[in-house]
Amino acid sequence: MANDAPRKYDLNTELSAERTMLAWLRTGLALMGFGFVVSKFGLFLRKLAELRNIHMRVSPNETLSVWIGVALVLLGVLVNIIASARFFKTISQLREGQSPTAPKWHPSIVIAIIMSAIGIAIAVYLIHIR
Repeated sequence: MANDAPRKYDLNTELSAERTMLAWLRTGLALMGFGFVVSKFGLFLRKLAELRNIHMRVSPNETLSVWIGVALVLLGVLVNIIASARFFKTISQLREGQSPTAPKWHPSIVIAIIMSAIGIAIAVYLIHIR
């Protein structure tokens, strides 16, 4: 038997949604920080080699690490936007007495697939400069 009565507002559910959003925001910020590190890693290695007078083979395509870093930063921004949008949608549904709906594609799966692709690109890049 289906229960069509509106659900009672529950503050704990709203706070749980807020904690979930904050966890996604931390994930987005971590991706942005990691992207910055990746994009500047080639520069760091070059400067370190200069300081220690070490000959180091530099990739002819140094811009790849910059593009990978930019992709990670943009992915972090996208994660934060999606987290905020999902939070506002969930909160509005809860306040209207509706059950929140699950997304067709869960964001964590999409991000895992994108991170796997970026990880493969980083591995290929590291093998290439070896």
